[in-house]
Amino acid sequence: MSGSRVDLKVVLLGREYGGKTSLVERYLHDRFHGDVPYQNVSTIGAAFGAKKVEVYDRTVTMGIWDTAGSERYEAMSRIYYRGAKAAIVCYDLTDEQSFGKAKFWVEELLRNEEHCKIYLCGTKIDLVEEDRKSRRVDYHATTDYADEIHAKVFETSSKTGYNIKELFFKIAKDFVDDPKNNENGDQSEHTLRLTEQQPKKSCPC
Repeated sequence: MSGSRVDLKVVLLGREYGGKTSLVERYLHDRFHGDVPYQNVSTIGAAFGAKKVEVYDRTVTMGIWDTAGSERYEAMSRIYYRGAKAAIVCYDLTDEQSFGKAKFWVEELLRNEEHCKIYLCGTKIDLVEEDRKSRRVDYHATTDYADEIHAKVFETSSKTGYNIKELFFKIAKDFVDDPKNNENGDQSEHTLRLTEQQPKKSCPC
């Protein structure tokens, strides 16, 4: 998609090995690398990908920046989230410390990018479904926190693809629904063309 204009800049933030790169790989290329689930593959600096999404009668070109989670790249990550319309803040559902790091990035965004919408993304839900005791990030605590910061919560699996298309479609739809980004006037009379399912939440009740 070289040369295409990016309408919607999306940045992924979170701890190293928190599942960001696998999430983007599944969404952009519908693939999951490695015989061993969630191999420790670390992004250096940042990686970029783009995808067109149809919402109502509008085609949105989404530019997606996957930033490195290592602390030595934090300053660089700040460069990439500048001007982002949406941020996916990832945390590993089996790693409590990764949620603490997610809160760090949320504070960064709230302080520096007030117009950036935040989407909290718990990764590796398949591991939790295989072993409920492996969950280290409570779903209800996460949604309570999301309410405080006016964010949305998705729990996903890059291995199975669960809830990933729904996450990115919700981001694109929120972008189009925002009057500041609306080029075509009131879109409420139009019908969604995208056949993906509406966002759903998984609750480990």
